[in-house]
Formats: sequence, C-alpha cells, structure tokens
Amino acid sequence: MSTHRCWVYGDHVNTDVIFPGKYTYTLKTPEDIAAHALEDLDPLFAKGVQAGDVIVAGSNWGMGSSREQGVTSIKYCGVHIIVAASFSGLYFRNCINQGVLPIVCPGVNGVVQTGDVIEIDLEAATLVAGGQTFEFPQLSASVQAIMDAGGLLPMLQKRFANPTPSGS
Repeated sequence: MSTHRCWVYGDHVNTDVIFPGKYTYTLKTPEDIAAHALEDLDPLFAKGVQAGDVIVAGSNWGMGSSREQGVTSIKYCGVHIIVAASFSGLYFRNCINQGVLPIVCPGVNGVVQTGDVIEIDLEAATLVAGGQTFEFPQLSASVQAIMDAGGLLPMLQKRFANPTPSGS
C-alpha cells in the first residue's frame, strides 16, 4: 500500500488544458514541458506538485487531441498515477504507453480535495480515500507488463535488446 497527496480536478478536462497546444512544437526538454502542465486549469500545479503525488479527476479525463504531452507533462512533474472516474480512450492508452498508471475508479473525486492523502493498494486493487474504500479493475497481464517496464517504448527496447531465440 502506498500513500499519495492528491490534486483534484473535475469532469471533461481536455488535453489542451492539461498541456496547452501552443507549446507542443516549441518546448523540448522534460523540465520545460513539466513547467507548463495544467497551467490554464491550475497555475499552482507545476510549482507545487511533488514526485509521488496523484491526480484525482472526474469523468472523461484527457478528452481531446491525442498529443502525448498531455501525459508526459504530468509524468515529468513526478505524477505516475492518475485516478479518474473515466478516461478518454486515447488518453488512457497514452498513459499506458508512457508508463503512467491510469486507475478507473468512479467516486473518488467526490470524497477528496486537493492536498488530501489517499492510499492505493495495487495488489488488492483498492483505494482508500475520504474514509471510504474503493475497488478498481486490475490491469490485464499485457498492460501490466508495459507498466512494469515503465511504458511501451522501454518494454520494446528491452524485448528487442534480448530477443528470444526462434523455436522457444
């Protein structure tokens, strides 16, 4: 079980609010990208977020364009778990590709506020927030393998660096 400080947001937060599109082709370093995470929604986020914090959101988190900076900007801030009532399909997949754990867990955003601490038990697939215990679906074995590797690219790099002999 691990504990995490929360940053809480509402429903239908789109990728242009998570990472403003005007920076998509101008910022290149992780530090520069992280500095602009959520700046239009919460100007305090990028300056106050700490490694290990989590985002807790409402429904349809990450709707909009499929740009990876919507996930990487948050990851570069040290957030590796996002708990939401639901995710846009593209954002959910981008989280997995980037090694950011997307936890679908409706109701959590209604019982916590920014700054509250939640407990997450990945093995039991439970989350404790606001004095309540929530269950969430575990990841499939294939998605868990991607997450364990730190994302899709690290998993593929490792796999191709150590290919399995044919016939095995």
